[in-house]
Amino acid sequence: MKVNLRSFKQKVRHNGKQLKSFLRKIEKNTPKGLDQLTQKISPLVWKEIDCLSCANCCKTMSPTFTPTDIKRISSHLEMTPAAFKEKYLEYDKKDKDWLNKLQPCQFLNLKTNKCTIYEIRPADCAGFPHLTKRKMTEYMHVHKQNVELCPATYKMVEKMQELIG
Repeated sequence: MKVNLRSFKQKVRHNGKQLKSFLRKIEKNTPKGLDQLTQKISPLVWKEIDCLSCANCCKTMSPTFTPTDIKRISSHLEMTPAAFKEKYLEYDKKDKDWLNKLQPCQFLNLKTNKCTIYEIRPADCAGFPHLTKRKMTEYMHVHKQNVELCPATYKMVEKMQELIG
């Protein structure tokens, strides 16, 4: 289903704090079977969300580029890793991560919302929005951030709340 970003942002303004509070609650007191529940919910979320109609992640966030990502992507672009970092990335000294210099992502085609390096994209992008990680509680900090930026995460948390209460 096509994502209306304006409508999504309104939902976040209205329900975002409450959904984050719910995530904090289940982080502190994890319900039994949470990981299995998210595995069950994920396909339902993807029936309702079309990432290509949104691309808000690529427009507003940066993946973490691992050394392996940098080597793979720079090779594909026929650049040295150093030249790739110089042109596209900045180093976050606090978290010790390589991130995009610019937003939206330089590899996002803004007309189609498609990634121009999709087949070799960073691992962080390939796993996003991390809905079905084995230990959901280890990604709770990520979901608390993403609930405001990603309609799929928002929908997953909404469905979790319906089922868990």
